[in-house]
Amino acid sequence: MKKMLSKMTHIILVALPLVVFFSCAQKEKKHKKKDGDEVVVLSNQAATPNESNSQVNCDTSLWKYVYNRDRLQVTEECKTVTGVIEESNADDDGDQHMLLKLDGDQDQLLTKKNIKKKQGDMVIEAVCINNVKLKKVGTTCTGYVNHITLPAVGDHVKVTGSLVIDTHNGWAEIHPITKIEMLH
Repeated sequence: MKKMLSKMTHIILVALPLVVFFSCAQKEKKHKKKDGDEVVVLSNQAATPNESNSQVNCDTSLWKYVYNRDRLQVTEECKTVTGVIEESNADDDGDQHMLLKLDGDQDQLLTKKNIKKKQGDMVIEAVCINNVKLKKVGTTCTGYVNHITLPAVGDHVKVTGSLVIDTHNGWAEIHPITKIEMLH
């Protein structure tokens, strides 16, 4: 009896993690079906990407300079998109908020809110590149100097950073931007 109980305990300890894994995977599938043409979260990760992931080409240390980062739901830790800058404004939180008209077949990255509220453009944000005017930002940008060269309206660019959904607004963004490259 003791031996049988020991075997059953072993089976449970081995099988339980698999049950949990497949249960989570099943929930993720249901989530994808409900969202239709919306951008879907590809993993059940926290808002801040895993900084130890060696395959990520983005500077994950930038996340500590993102004001109110809990509102950003990561869909891809590192994504590169191309397009033309259509608008550029300094936000009071110190970020540069830009709208990017995506090239070619990248429209699947957009949400309905991008189409309705941002004229079909992707929002991209360079963190802590301007003077912070909002007191509630606190020390988020203290000691950090962003060396990204901001493009002008009309520039054709390649932008790399985290692809996120701004849960307060519902649109997709590249935020924070790791780098911007000029295209010709």
